Amino acid sequence: MKVVGMDVGSTTVKAILVEDGLIRWQDYQRHNTRQAETVLAFLLRMEAESGLAPGADLILFTGSGSGFIHPLVGGKFVQEVVAVAAAVEKFHPEVSFVSEIGGEDMKTIFFAPSGAGRSKQVYMQSACSGGTGTFIEKTARKLQIAPDALAEMTYQGRTLHKISSKCGIFAEADANTLVKGGVPVEEIIASLFEAVVHQNLATLTKGNTPSPEVLLLGGPNLFFKGLQEAWRYHLERIWAERRVSVPDKDPGSLVRVPADALYYASIGCVEIGGTGAGTGALYQGTDKLRWWIGEGQHAQKAKEGTSGLVSNDGELARFLERYAPDGRRRTPGAKPEQGEGGSVPTGQPALIGCDFGSTTAKAVVLAPDKRLLFSGYASSKGNPIEDARDLFRQIHRAGFRNIGAVALTGYGKDLLKDIVGADVGIVETVAHARAALHVFPDADVICDVGGCDVKVMILRQGTVADFRLNSQCSSGNGAFLQGVAERYGVPLESYAEHAFAAKSVPALAMGCGVFLQSDIVNQQRKGWSADEIMASLAAVLPLNVWVYACQLQNLRAVGRKFVLQGGTHLNLAVVKAQVDFITGKVPDAEIVIHPYSGEAGAIGAALCALDAWQAGAPSRFRGFEAIERLNYKTTTDDRTTCHWCSCNCKRTFIDVEVPHSAGRPWSRVPAQAGWARVITGNSCPKGLVEDAGEMRLVKARMEEAKREYPNVGDMVRAQAFRRVKATV
Repeated sequence: MKVVGMDVGSTTVKAILVEDGLIRWQDYQRHNTRQAETVLAFLLRMEAESGLAPGADLILFTGSGSGFIHPLVGGKFVQEVVAVAAAVEKFHPEVSFVSEIGGEDMKTIFFAPSGAGRSKQVYMQSACSGGTGTFIEKTARKLQIAPDALAEMTYQGRTLHKISSKCGIFAEADANTLVKGGVPVEEIIASLFEAVVHQNLATLTKGNTPSPEVLLLGGPNLFFKGLQEAWRYHLERIWAERRVSVPDKDPGSLVRVPADALYYASIGCVEIGGTGAGTGALYQGTDKLRWWIGEGQHAQKAKEGTSGLVSNDGELARFLERYAPDGRRRTPGAKPEQGEGGSVPTGQPALIGCDFGSTTAKAVVLAPDKRLLFSGYASSKGNPIEDARDLFRQIHRAGFRNIGAVALTGYGKDLLKDIVGADVGIVETVAHARAALHVFPDADVICDVGGCDVKVMILRQGTVADFRLNSQCSSGNGAFLQGVAERYGVPLESYAEHAFAAKSVPALAMGCGVFLQSDIVNQQRKGWSADEIMASLAAVLPLNVWVYACQLQNLRAVGRKFVLQGGTHLNLAVVKAQVDFITGKVPDAEIVIHPYSGEAGAIGAALCALDAWQAGAPSRFRGFEAIERLNYKTTTDDRTTCHWCSCNCKRTFIDVEVPHSAGRPWSRVPAQAGWARVITGNSCPKGLVEDAGEMRLVKARMEEAKREYPNVGDMVRAQAFRRVKATV
């Protein structure tokens, strides 16, 4: 008799077939939300390749995605922890602590002697992505690290930085900060490994001490070399600090990662099936599973879900005619549309605007008459100086030489302003408002949805009267949608095509990105496809933007002309959801899309550069050759730690070789003449100064500014409430 153990997890399906105590068949694959289809493919292969026979052999299931599948094939369900514990007790009776890390959950198991056997204490985390494999892979994709390279990245000897381990969303925000601070990607990944181990040891152990021997299971523990190094370092440190009795063995052998670490839940199912506990596990074949895939799941979805983004082809055609008359949205980096472009008039300079965002960097070139001459686009490479090189290299290749002024906006503006010699650094809200009002001077509301933030600006008579900003949660931003699409293997430019193909969609909850991610996993378990989940994400985005993130319940009160811009609005599925939501609240609303949605921030910056050029001051721009030759080095260690308060931020010093710079020979990290320093990684303005001498200089400048620009409110208040002596 053959026994099959199948683990249907949140991201992969693993299965083994055992006969006469030997593994005859095994495999694992990512299911990309097609859990039932992947299980069917596995079963058909086992029938053809290993003789799995309905009515004769046993099959047992475990994993978060097997709840609705196992009854369809006659299988028996085994709880994950029970399955893993059964395998560990059979093959590793000496193990005292187990950590299994999956794609979207984690579990720890403590084994302790108890009477004739061993007791088990289990702790699980499944509501948050922090500390899981998806948590690591998502950040690695953002840093453009190939899976093979990620697997070989190390932990030992790397400088570590603070990355939140409790929440995957906050961890992503921390990683964004490190990226924009120029921290090497190797150090960011090592810090991620540190965060994962910290999450396990500080949270999931609940104060218990993992004793040797230790077993590490699951894909991340198996595939990531650096994660194994982090485990060994921290476990050995804990054993030394807590005076744990350690067997007289090689320390490395006390923390083990089996070659088949992926399959322990499946192996446990087989062990349980082979001990007589397999009653009710008789394999019944694939007929019911085929029916479910072909018919049953669609009927179930029709009951639970709602209609798709478009009800029919006619509705889609009308939408595309209004918002994409050429059948598509213009993508970032494309050449200016017909009727634009051209060259700068003879003797006139070009004006450059750059937007260094959280996920992409954009640049535009304007003529003095405000014509858009060029747009450039670059994905963030994890280093803002390299991003700047890429953009200015594109501008130089396009033939622009005479530069009148340069303006920067976005997260990277403060770091890069002096390095590239920009004339103006523009706050993002100002840049986006300028860009929108340049095209739509009668706009009432500007909604900018970027990679990692959401900005809503409410206008009155052409000026910003109020604005709402959300940058601490991924709910409603483009990076969340992009991350989900990447997990499903869907190119971002094809997102809308897949979303519009969904005839019905699951109802996802509005709110925190962590809970939204958990909700997505639940919908996957019910059989919703990638297309349907992506459509639902687009549908819930307006709720997260307007209600959850920006706290705007009454859209009718803020105006009737809405401008949508930002790279996320290049996604037509998002635009359709926004149009439906806004018109549902404001039936007479006029909704327009910025013609250069992705580059709107850069266009606003370029318009500010035009103002600077018209003011008559010479440009500070260092020139294309100087930027191309930029030489820089980064330092992040104990010498760069800020000690102005108890936070002890581990800052990064980025030293760039810039002619005529004074240098910092007095610093703990000396910089010679000809080198300029930029400090990043600080959480407050105090972190921008190194010592007390610099702090005194900053305070003196602040006092001077107060004297030159006094607070009129304080002056009026003091005058109004001054005590007047009575005259006799």
